Parts: sequence; structure tokens; C-alpha cells
Amino acid sequence: MAGEMMQYSGQDFFADVNTRIRDLEEKQRILKDRMVLVGEGLINEREKSFNEIQEMKKVVVKLKEENIRIKELLQRIMEKVNKTAGAEELMILQRQLDILRTEK
Repeated sequence: MAGEMMQYSGQDFFADVNTRIRDLEEKQRILKDRMVLVGEGLINEREKSFNEIQEMKKVVVKLKEENIRIKELLQRIMEKVNKTAGAEELMILQRQLDILRTEK
């Protein structure tokens, strides 16, 4: 009977060890699957962020170009306004000269 108990206990021990090994293997497999998912998620987020940054860079370049064009346009408008103001002043002087001539 004592031999049977020893044999039974030994079988239980090995069954228990096998069960624990299977549990540990299952936990390891689950952790591996989780790590793969986390890694994939990280890679996807990185690619998404990279694409968004590239798009923002394009927008910034476009805005800079538009800003330069607007500055050039404003410069041309200012030059025309200054020329127009000069022309108006000349017209006023011309009228004054005409008035002075007709008075003589």
C-alpha cells in the first residue's frame, strides 16, 4: 500500500508538473501574441504619424509660397498707390499752374 501511495504521488507530481508546464506555455503564447499586437499597433501609429507629418510639411511649404506671393502682390500694390498719389499731386499742381496762368 505504501508503494502504491508513492507511485500514485509520483504520478500526481508529474501530472501536476505537466499541467504547470502547459499553463506556463499557454501564458507565454498569450504574452507573445500580445507583444505582436502591441508591436503592430506601434508600427501602425508610427506610419500614421509619419504620413500626417509629411502632409503637414506639404501644407507648410504651400503656405510659405502663398505668403511670398501675397507679399509680392502687396509690394506691387503699394508701388502703384505711391505712383498714383504722385500723379494726383502732379494733377493738382498742374491745375494750380493753369489757374495762375489764366489769371495773368
